[in-house]
Amino acid sequence: MDLIVQSPFTEIAALLVMAAAIGFLGILLRQPLIVSFIAVGLIAGPSALDMVRSDEQISLLSELGIAVLLFLVGIKLDVKLIRSLGAVSLLTGLGQVAFTSIFGFLIGLALGLGAIPSLYVAVALTFSSTIIIVKLLSDKREIDSLHGQIALGFLIVQDLVVVLAMIVLSAIGIGGTEGGHGGGSVPVVLLSGLAMVALVVLFVRYVANPLTERLARAPELLVIFAIAMAAMFAAIGDIAGLGKEVGGLLAGVALASTPYRETIAARLAPLRDFLLLFFFIALGSALDLSLLGAHVTGAVIFSIFVLVGNPLIVLAIMGAMGYRKRTGFLAGLTVAQISEFSLIFVAMGVSLGHVQEDALGLVTMVGLVTIAASTYMITYSHQLYALFEPLLGLFERRGTPREPSEAGAHRNDGPKVIIFGLGRFGTAIGMRLHKRGIKVLGVDFNPLAVRRWRELGLETEFGDATDPEFVAELPLPRAEWIVSTVPIHPTGLSHEDTRTTLIQLSRSSGFRGRIAVASHHQRDTEELFASGADLVLEPFQDAADRAVDLLCGAQAEARTEIPAIVSEEQ
Repeated sequence: MDLIVQSPFTEIAALLVMAAAIGFLGILLRQPLIVSFIAVGLIAGPSALDMVRSDEQISLLSELGIAVLLFLVGIKLDVKLIRSLGAVSLLTGLGQVAFTSIFGFLIGLALGLGAIPSLYVAVALTFSSTIIIVKLLSDKREIDSLHGQIALGFLIVQDLVVVLAMIVLSAIGIGGTEGGHGGGSVPVVLLSGLAMVALVVLFVRYVANPLTERLARAPELLVIFAIAMAAMFAAIGDIAGLGKEVGGLLAGVALASTPYRETIAARLAPLRDFLLLFFFIALGSALDLSLLGAHVTGAVIFSIFVLVGNPLIVLAIMGAMGYRKRTGFLAGLTVAQISEFSLIFVAMGVSLGHVQEDALGLVTMVGLVTIAASTYMITYSHQLYALFEPLLGLFERRGTPREPSEAGAHRNDGPKVIIFGLGRFGTAIGMRLHKRGIKVLGVDFNPLAVRRWRELGLETEFGDATDPEFVAELPLPRAEWIVSTVPIHPTGLSHEDTRTTLIQLSRSSGFRGRIAVASHHQRDTEELFASGADLVLEPFQDAADRAVDLLCGAQAEARTEIPAIVSEEQ
């Protein structure tokens, strides 16, 4: 590797090529890039190829990546979401944090780690990766489901705990070692922190909106400004003794109230991923694999604790609050891993001299195992629920008051048409059937869509088309049609999707009527007919045929006015 390490440029170029290759392999294995990036560091580090020599350059890019990461966390730190979801997000988030911290600390002591390392490891295990969970739920189209929104709520609670933990850690570490953040006494740093918070408040109140509005006229300049904010606040936080992490997060909070925060976040996401590559390369290259062998037993125990214990505590809390066992199970799986913040948190402890690098190695091993395993757990969440459903009865209260079933109200005078998917297309169909006096029942797993239908005066139920118990409870006997307008939604790694799953569940539940499903791809039509569909709706083709009829002067029925709510996105 001497040829590669002669130049920092060629070294970084080689690392990028390796990251691209290993990242592609990770995608084939359906693994998040975090796992691939850490693997790059391990392979490039002293335990394997020993090609990482440009420590200062990689460290600089790593620190900038952490600042941008926390900036993006701050810019999306929306406490209103917790309030909108009620107590479940707060209680579940805090309950999971408390449970993991207490029992993680006790496990650490039992393994002989010592009080301080056990505390660091226990706190690190409480953080789940928002990036990974949002990506997986988005890929499965479950980000708007009830369990997806609850998961987002308690992830925000975890983010708040991260902030508090880093602030406390920075304050404790003041003057403790040479590796600490800045110097000075605790009162000076606390005053500096209050001054930074006051600066953020003034910026938000008087400067943020008009300044970003002007900058938005040149989108490239808006992005440069956001990066400058993240770097500047990170530097100020480091000088003040709060640390780069807290400074970067406050920079994000300063822009969180602007109408351009989503644009900034979207444009900085690729830069964040690129710069974080160097953080994980630096992390992996600093680990001595020969020293990790002593922590294999601890890593296995902590990994099982995170993979099993975290979902169980979420399931127990949500069950006690009146949610169905299925909702609790699916939400609980999202906390079955630790996050990049766990590694950053312990790395701060190493820099402060509170813990040794072997603690960072232990947490890194736990991260690799739990992130890799939980990815498959979330991907196969519905199959796992079907497997464990007989054992989950004790986690569900009778009546599930948080998810009331209204099926009984439809038994005597059941709907003629049941529509799954209450987006634009489903709502348009439902409103037109309602105008013709046909009784319709709408079903969706997005609480907002359910509320919109109720506001329109239509009957609706919250539920998932892939839940066998829910489909069986629907008033199917009197229904003549089941209509599915949900988009294609893979239920796992198989080729099954929501439409074919709904057809199978409806027939197995005794439905004898006809089934219509929507398809946006003509190639799916034959497969849907083969799966048992009686009618395949093709919205774009049908709309085009209607438009041609109108353009050619064909007689058309008078259009029925539909409220503006129909045009809204689901």
